[in-house]
Amino acid sequence: MDRAFTALGDPVRRALIARLSRGEATVNELAEPFPITKQAVSRHIQVLEAAGLITRSRDGQRRPCHLNPTALEALTSWIDGYRLTAEARHRRIDAVLETVKEQDR
Repeated sequence: MDRAFTALGDPVRRALIARLSRGEATVNELAEPFPITKQAVSRHIQVLEAAGLITRSRDGQRRPCHLNPTALEALTSWIDGYRLTAEARHRRIDAVLETVKEQDR
């Protein structure tokens, strides 16, 4: 999980994940919108692959990259646990503030 969050700390890698969420793509296709070299995009892809966020397959000469939804679901689940806890705290604070408001009336 640490590798995944570290990998997602870079805006280029987040953009690559966003692009792959729409479907598979090759390194050349992924590199198109970026003002960096294909080698730099390849390094970003290697980081994402090492973090388990993407996979690659072979289709003849093509080596498309694919999003690994299972890895993203694990991150989302972890985040959701903290989100739910924070929301519960906020609801309790709201209830206390509402009680204080009613007492001031």
